[in-house]
Amino acid sequence: MAAYAGADLPPKNIKIGIIGGTGIGSPDILKSPQHRRVTTAYGDPSGPLVEGEIDGIQVAILSRHGQTHTIMPTNVNYRANVLALKEAGCTHLLVSAACGSLREDYAPGDLVILDQFIDRTTKRAVTFYDGLEGHLKGIAHFPSHEPFCPKMREILIATAKSLDLKCHPEGTIVVIEGPRFSSKAESRMFQKWGGDVIGMTTFPEVILAMELGIPYASIGIVTDYDAWKNVEDHSPVHVEMVTKTLEQAGSKAINLMRKVISEIAQFDWTEIHQENKNRIKTSVFGGFAAME
Repeated sequence: MAAYAGADLPPKNIKIGIIGGTGIGSPDILKSPQHRRVTTAYGDPSGPLVEGEIDGIQVAILSRHGQTHTIMPTNVNYRANVLALKEAGCTHLLVSAACGSLREDYAPGDLVILDQFIDRTTKRAVTFYDGLEGHLKGIAHFPSHEPFCPKMREILIATAKSLDLKCHPEGTIVVIEGPRFSSKAESRMFQKWGGDVIGMTTFPEVILAMELGIPYASIGIVTDYDAWKNVEDHSPVHVEMVTKTLEQAGSKAINLMRKVISEIAQFDWTEIHQENKNRIKTSVFGGFAAME
């Protein structure tokens, strides 16, 4: 594999990669969907890419947990997923993530435009730069102070407002390894840390997109209040609760995605494209010479 598969596509050739989490990612939103199986230097992605158009804009959808939700968060091949979409020509990643709320005012059914994360995972491959043969070369230390693309977030927030959706403009997500949900003590600890929501998939996905120079934004779909509330006030999170809320709220996220895709395509990404490329130059020891 070349040292960098990354940010040399003309920024005006927009193609949106959608990574759908639990309950999101149906190819029904695409015009003339085509399924295509691919592989990468990091293995196979979670499933086939489903490619088509939304309002004349090229889109590729990948179901994070597989087409029938058979891959638990720890076992998702995040590197293959992100790279497969990059190699398919995707210039942006727009994703969804089911999450529990750590705040009273972030209610089930609300949307959250994530802006920060706290990583509590322990078992995942977290970088493309792992030193293995055929993988990206160099030692990478990427800045994580602003992990989500600010411009994509700005577009998402404005579009959600125009659609009159209940959408929180920022949110820090605590990413746990799973597959179990939190204990009450953990949930309350995460509140004290400054977490707004909790999930299992945002990391390392967001940083892997950064390593390839891809603007990335995530729509959090609040499904529950995790485990911090007293049981007499609210039932602790369980799978049936999550699934039921996603059935009710998932359409809001899909509608937001459909609308925001055309907004993304209208923006000139040249400057941001160059900024992302420059960030790679300044973040990798011993790797950039091979990128050129």
